Amino acid sequence: MSKEKGQDLKPMERPQLGEIDGILLAKSTCDEWSRIQNFQAKPDDLLICTYPKAGIDQAEAMPSPRILKTHLPVQLLPRSFWEQNCKFLYVARNAKDCMVSYFHFQRMSKLVPDPGTWDEYFEAFMAGKVGWGPWYDHVKGWWKAKDTHRVLFLFYENIKKDPKREIQKVMQFVGKQLNEATLDKIVHHTSFEVMKDNPMANRAGVPITVMDQSISPFMRKGTVGDWKNHFTVAQNERFNEDYKKKMADTTLTFSMEL
Repeated sequence: MSKEKGQDLKPMERPQLGEIDGILLAKSTCDEWSRIQNFQAKPDDLLICTYPKAGIDQAEAMPSPRILKTHLPVQLLPRSFWEQNCKFLYVARNAKDCMVSYFHFQRMSKLVPDPGTWDEYFEAFMAGKVGWGPWYDHVKGWWKAKDTHRVLFLFYENIKKDPKREIQKVMQFVGKQLNEATLDKIVHHTSFEVMKDNPMANRAGVPITVMDQSISPFMRKGTVGDWKNHFTVAQNERFNEDYKKKMADTTLTFSMEL
């Protein structure tokens, strides 16, 4: 009997997480830690920060001004970014939708640990036992950083509601002026629907052994409020109570639905 196509493709072994200063990070990130901490930022670097998923690679070779990406919490960021007074663009998404999105990403990506069942992942996320550390500390840390550093703090929910206004904020922040037609073009090409069909954005070329998009697409829904399709009533009550405690020491507020 002939082998069916793809049968001989061995599934990748899921990596384990390592730990730096109490924050769970990919083992590969931990192994490179001294190199990451010694990274030399340039004054005109723009660092895009989100919770979570990616790293700072090939940055050294990029021409200035460089656009870099990180998922590191503020306390783990290489010091040179603060010393060089770089600009930071932070995009924050509400915790409930973030949890759901992260759960589905971990289900399909073999580059991260298996998330287990939804119930198990719900507990792990609330306890901050996920890659890049607790969501709560991450958003609060960057929210606080905006008081002393050049941080533009954006909300995913506002981008969904009024993308044009939010893109204008970014352009103003980086000191670029755009005419109306160019702005409209950017709004169109950065919409979730268009990006979902763009192979550069939807990871269509990534092998199934690395990302199995039959389990969940890399770009899944991009909506606000999808958490309602996952949280049970009891989970929602527990989450809200816990959330209230963890977010009591910040002025930061999120929209859980539009």
